Amino acid sequence: MGVRLQDCLAAATIGIVQYAEPSSSIAENPFRAGSMVIATLGNPREKFWGAILALTPEGLSLCGIELASFDDLVSMVKEGDPFSPAVVFFPMHRIERIELDLADGDIPSLTDRFAAKTNLNAAEVLSRHSAHVRSSREAP
Repeated sequence: MGVRLQDCLAAATIGIVQYAEPSSSIAENPFRAGSMVIATLGNPREKFWGAILALTPEGLSLCGIELASFDDLVSMVKEGDPFSPAVVFFPMHRIERIELDLADGDIPSLTDRFAAKTNLNAAEVLSRHSAHVRSSREAP
C-alpha cells in the first residue's frame, strides 16, 4: 500500500501550521487582546460580550458583561453613571464558541451600537476599566 495524496497534503498542512511565523495581523490572529467578542459558554449556558484580555490554551480572560445586560450598560454609560464590567476567566472546557463582534449585513455589531448610543469606543472603555483593575491589584 503506497502513500496516498491525502497523507502528503495532511503532513504538509501540519508542517505549515507548526512552523508558521507569529503575527499581530488581525487577518492572521483575529482573537488577540483588545478584540471585541461574544463568548458562548456551557454549563451553565451564558453569553458574554467584551474585550479579550488573554486567550490561552487554559481559557479566555475577558473584560465585559453578560449579554443580557448590554442595554443596561449602554444606559449607564450614556447617563454618566459609574459601571463595573466584569473581569472574568472562563476555562476552555466551558467555552463553546467565541465570535468576533462584527456587523452582519445591515445589522450593526454590539460594539457599533455601543458607539452610536454613547459616542465612546467600547474596547477603550473596557480596556480602561481592566487597566484600573490591574493597577489596583499591584498597589501596595
